[in-house]
Amino acid sequence: MVALIIRRAFQLLFLLFGISFLVFSSMFIAPGDPASMIGGPTATTSDLEAIRADLGLDDPFLVQYGTYVKNAVQGDFGYSYQSRQPVAEAIAGRFPNTLKLAVASMIVAIIIGIIAGLISALKHNSWLDVSSTTFALAGISVPNFWLGAILILVFAVNLQWLPVGGLSAPFYTIEGMKQLILPAITLGTGSAAMIARMTRSSILEVAKADYVRTARAKGVKEHNVIWIHTLKNAMIPVITVIGLNFGGLLGGTIITEKVFAINGVGRLMIDAIAARDFPMVQASVLLVATLFVVVNLVVDIVYTFIDPRITYD
Repeated sequence: MVALIIRRAFQLLFLLFGISFLVFSSMFIAPGDPASMIGGPTATTSDLEAIRADLGLDDPFLVQYGTYVKNAVQGDFGYSYQSRQPVAEAIAGRFPNTLKLAVASMIVAIIIGIIAGLISALKHNSWLDVSSTTFALAGISVPNFWLGAILILVFAVNLQWLPVGGLSAPFYTIEGMKQLILPAITLGTGSAAMIARMTRSSILEVAKADYVRTARAKGVKEHNVIWIHTLKNAMIPVITVIGLNFGGLLGGTIITEKVFAINGVGRLMIDAIAARDFPMVQASVLLVATLFVVVNLVVDIVYTFIDPRITYD
């Protein structure tokens, strides 16, 4: 296990180096001039040259990239071109909202997805199975922005049960939970659909295994066959889907944060891209990539607890 963590740590370093190079290159060759955006329409030519010199934008590409990597290794991701706030400080202020939204969405997805998939598999070819499959298809197909708008219209505007948007209250308070309900359902529906489909197919495959038929032949109670012999052994691919979806949720909350006016990393990233705020975009992408790799490492470790036969030696 220690060897796995060390190996993944080295892989993470190479991955982050490659991602930083690609993002830095794409922002470097993209049209537009950050100095013009910083200086505004009244800036003169000398003002723009002074801004470029101050930010190092007039240096060659490799010099700029080398300076960025050197500072990033020390934890310095520069200052935002828009707010002149330290990038690390800006992201740290927004990340808790994104994390809360991603965790709440994943909880919704896991509960709905596993229950729907389990019922669908146990009632194979019944109306419950058809309903679950239809739900999964609809969950994958419905866009987040449309679902979010409908939920706001119904539960926030018409019924006035839940707040329209925002994520200002602590999550452990009643108001904080209310603020999380609609965005969590909006963001978690697609993941719930994928988890339900994977749970259904995995359980149906495991149910055909010899050890499941042997357990039934020995007279093991049906609920023990389902929970101990079938569901536990069917969870490996489900855990994989959960891990991948959670990593995606941490970086894919942009639309949901926009719809529900949540100040998270996704919204910060899209605003930074629109404003050509290079340091903010680069640091945000590196954060998302790091989280994705860490989540996948956690998934690999969870495998060993679910199935002791899995080793990484």
